[in-house]
Amino acid sequence: MHVPDGFIDAPVSVAAGAVAAAAVAVSLRGARRELDERTAPLAGLVSAFIFAVQMLNFPVAAGTSGHLLGGALAAILVGPYTGVLCVSVVLLIQGVLFADGGLTALGVNITDMAIVTVVVAYALFRALVKVLPNGRGGVTSAAFVAALVSVPAAAVAFTGIYALGGTTDVALGKVFTAMVGVHVLIGIGEAVITAATVGAVIAVRPDLVHGARDLRRPLELKEATV
Repeated sequence: MHVPDGFIDAPVSVAAGAVAAAAVAVSLRGARRELDERTAPLAGLVSAFIFAVQMLNFPVAAGTSGHLLGGALAAILVGPYTGVLCVSVVLLIQGVLFADGGLTALGVNITDMAIVTVVVAYALFRALVKVLPNGRGGVTSAAFVAALVSVPAAAVAFTGIYALGGTTDVALGKVFTAMVGVHVLIGIGEAVITAATVGAVIAVRPDLVHGARDLRRPLELKEATV
């Protein structure tokens, strides 16, 4: 889904850049409340994992590409503010070092793949954990659904950005069909990976799952008695 240079016109790119800059600034302040000596290393690991999975690209029509996004996983494990920063750093590194996504479109990419995915996934995850059964199964199920929805949500958001400032002559309907159709399938894969990862972390260190902080006490592992 990385947007290349010139795919979105200058006014919309500048506007998206302003949105991205504001979101990163807010996230820098918010991350101070989310990170401590235990979770800071996890944020680095999450960023590295997202970087790896985002390098696996699937071709999509209209000159774009699709891949796993990682916003849901980052938000659930380390918090929404830190999650935005993790994905934003990955997108910046990919754009500068690997030309994966244009530098002039960096604001568009951050808005779409960092902000939209994190906000949608975390809001849905928190809503679901309040109604699903309390425990590992409920948390992993919520993570699955949140990741599943966040990916096509980002595709819809991109279609909206393209409608405002797309520079190609590809019809909006074709872009929407290609992006959403493919990213629904990608969302299934991301949902499986996110749920499996969150479930594995809960099984070992439930205190590290930021999104399930209200459930930490019931999820804590009990020491075996001999």
